[in-house]
Amino acid sequence: MTTYTYAADADVPADVLFAYLADPRNMPRFVPRMTSAEPGDGETVHVEAEVHGHHIEGSAWVRPDRCARRLAWGAEGAGDYYGELQVDEIEPGRSRISVALHSVRAVEGGEVQEDLEQTVATLAQAAAAAGEAMRGR
Repeated sequence: MTTYTYAADADVPADVLFAYLADPRNMPRFVPRMTSAEPGDGETVHVEAEVHGHHIEGSAWVRPDRCARRLAWGAEGAGDYYGELQVDEIEPGRSRISVALHSVRAVEGGEVQEDLEQTVATLAQAAAAAGEAMRGR
């Protein structure tokens, strides 16, 4: 099992950031190569992605814990993986996102770590924009 971790700060209130991240429909806005994520029954999410020129579809699971601002997710199959995300309030209006991704498939080079860092940076920007839009209503 290989584990990748990354943490970053975001200028978004912790509750706003977590609410954005806990909605699976927002995942394609910040997960590289994901093109669709639709909630199914219970914890199930139907996902689609374009990976190295191939269209991939499958089922994943997402388990949000709103009180702890913790999100767990994963998928079973050839690329069996799971992860956890934690949102902590640093100060009012500012949060820290900590992510750990665990995979049974080891990847040479830094592609997974780079994707994780890009994902966290993108989700912080997307959540900030969504938070601004919600405050502007």
